[in-house]
Amino acid sequence: MLFVGDDWAEDHHDVEVMDASGRRLAKARLPEGVAGIARLHAMIGAQLGDDAADTAQVKIGIETDRGPWVQALIAAGYTVYAVNPLQAARYRERLALSGAKSDAADAHMLADMVRTDSHQLRPVAGDSAEAEAVKVVTRIHKTLIWERTRAGQRLRHALREYFPAALAAFEDLDAADTLELLAKAPDPASAARLSISQISAALKRARRRDIAGKAPAIQAVLRADHLGQPAVVTAAYAASVRALVALLVTLNEQVKALQGQVEAHFGRHPDAEIILSQPGLGAVLGARVLAEFGDDPDRYTSAKARKNYAATSPITRASGKKKTITARFVHNDRLIDALMTQAFTALTASPGARAYYDRQRARGATYNAALRQLANRLVGILHGCLKTGTHYDGATAWSHHLNKAAA
Repeated sequence: MLFVGDDWAEDHHDVEVMDASGRRLAKARLPEGVAGIARLHAMIGAQLGDDAADTAQVKIGIETDRGPWVQALIAAGYTVYAVNPLQAARYRERLALSGAKSDAADAHMLADMVRTDSHQLRPVAGDSAEAEAVKVVTRIHKTLIWERTRAGQRLRHALREYFPAALAAFEDLDAADTLELLAKAPDPASAARLSISQISAALKRARRRDIAGKAPAIQAVLRADHLGQPAVVTAAYAASVRALVALLVTLNEQVKALQGQVEAHFGRHPDAEIILSQPGLGAVLGARVLAEFGDDPDRYTSAKARKNYAATSPITRASGKKKTITARFVHNDRLIDALMTQAFTALTASPGARAYYDRQRARGATYNAALRQLANRLVGILHGCLKTGTHYDGATAWSHHLNKAAA
């Protein structure tokens, strides 16, 4: 058995190969790309000798779970462990209390870590190419939504400083009609000159209702007296708002385009129908859940393992007579966001989910705690459906809780 530590940087990999006794057999600094991976295969093959074809004897530790390099290692048949950087830092402290750190030392540490503690580590999941494609588009889609929210907050802050009338006139700062009017009139003086027909045309293109009532109301707010800034400061703010408006227009376009890609890739996945049968999950949210869980059928040995990965299950800390149960604060932000949104939506989509949530609240759980417990229950249901290849059935999933609610 060979153990390999791979400490990667942007343009190179420091690699060390050791045997089962912890003795260093080889080390090297390899370039990124085909040349580097070929040299790594050669290094490992030289140590395996006559057993060079038996790549299952090789365990590799690396601090990432994605990218062409990792995919090449998996394709070669090696067992690859994606070591969390926090785990690596804690393990490094066991070997060097001084805090000394180098790329070569990290490669040695990672090799030793998979040699002694591989049973405690999670191998990189063997997700399908279809699931990987879903992950790529869902992650950039969600990232752009977050960027749009940040840009909208920056726009709100800027308007508050010099153009408070805009905040009173427009409900949604990232809406198409608002952005069109702000691009046309980004300062109080030009906004006050907007005609009813200009405002109405923008509202019509954005498919707003009651245009006849809304257009005069917006004009009245924009023409009312408000506190302002000196002309030169107003001009500077107006320039910044034009830039933010242009950014938000582009983000809106790309979010909409990527949503189509998310739905298309997700719709082609074999698990899509099972996931869509779950309460609270539509195409976009279901795609995010699939992307972050992956589709390797052997990754989660039980529903508990999936719940722990999702960070919906609680953590128990017991020492002496003291025992506390808390939420998991170390988690995949994208996954927990999708699961909590699913739980909230399921409150109205599923009577069983509502009964379960109400029961937690009746027991004294706060809103967030009850919602997290519901999300945890929904993860368990999803796990069961995926393992058995069956669609969600509300009567089966919530029979116990519905019977209690009826009683």
